[in-house]
Amino acid sequence: MAGFDFYWTEIDGVCVIEPHFLGDERGGFMESYNHEAFAEAGIPNVFVQDNQAFSHRGVLRGLHFQKAHPQAKLLRVLKGEVFDAVVDLRPRSSTYGMWFGVTLSEHNRKQLFVPKGFAHGYLVLSETAEILYKCDDFYHPEDEGGLLWNDPDVGIEWPDIPAQEMMLNARDKSFPTLKELGK
Repeated sequence: MAGFDFYWTEIDGVCVIEPHFLGDERGGFMESYNHEAFAEAGIPNVFVQDNQAFSHRGVLRGLHFQKAHPQAKLLRVLKGEVFDAVVDLRPRSSTYGMWFGVTLSEHNRKQLFVPKGFAHGYLVLSETAEILYKCDDFYHPEDEGGLLWNDPDVGIEWPDIPAQEMMLNARDKSFPTLKELGK
């Protein structure tokens, strides 16, 4: 029987999930999502959209969020390895402005649950990476916001990637800081 271990972080609502992997000489099996098991663990969200992204080493995507239509997300890496980071943007939260990061890979099979109200981004550590994430609300492109990936007041400790290998699009480089977003 497959199952999961749920590890709640110091930031309220953020959880690292480790699916049980059953392997033998033929290969392996794991259950990547089970609504009943997740709800019992404290993640009752109903996911309505799956997204899959492909990126090369050094690509940093984020930090993104939806303003009027916030999305909770369940993220996992199908191929490769990424450092995934989230920042609490919930104004009334006791952990407002705090960040959490975790390495997700095809080998460790870890997943990250991010509740509504967080900025989210990731840095690709392997040559390429494919990421799958479930969202509990639909994407509204006109509603997207962002937080500067290297805001010194947030202080995310991104893994070292040589500057010449870092790739961010112009929009992600120009997002406001936490102070500029306002509390």
